[in-house]
Amino acid sequence: MNHIVISCIGPDQTGLVDSLSKIINEHQGNWQVSSLHHLSGFFAGVIEVAVDKSHCQKLITALKKIPGLSCQIEVAETDNSPITTNLVLELTANDRPGIIQEISSVIHQQGGNLIKLVSSQSSAPHTGQLMFNAKVQVTMHEAELNNLISALEHIADDLMVDISH
Repeated sequence: MNHIVISCIGPDQTGLVDSLSKIINEHQGNWQVSSLHHLSGFFAGVIEVAVDKSHCQKLITALKKIPGLSCQIEVAETDNSPITTNLVLELTANDRPGIIQEISSVIHQQGGNLIKLVSSQSSAPHTGQLMFNAKVQVTMHEAELNNLISALEHIADDLMVDISH
């Protein structure tokens, strides 16, 4: 069984997800994990699909032919690296340029692997100031966990970190 990762973008239009799911189903693919978004008038998505090796190339060819959608597709190799700690962080701070870079740099410097990042902006109650909100998933060695937490908390005085395992 192959796993393929599909990254796609195109002008948003009705039926794109239906087209993707029909093609995946027609080629005996199993839609595993996805993140689909509407961003500034565009549809953008990342999808992981499990598909038998005998159907893989035909599925890739069909996905690349969807009108109005640009797809980049990679066949994933099996990841045999052990996950020692899976950490979920919820971060809140005053929004500012470079905050994602600061957070990702600290995670990298502390030996973490950033698996997932979902961020948004919102207005703070009472002040209306723009707030940065993010939920990140990190894998790393258990022994480095306290160092990561400490380093994140020292990025800025206004950065709040909520942690769960």
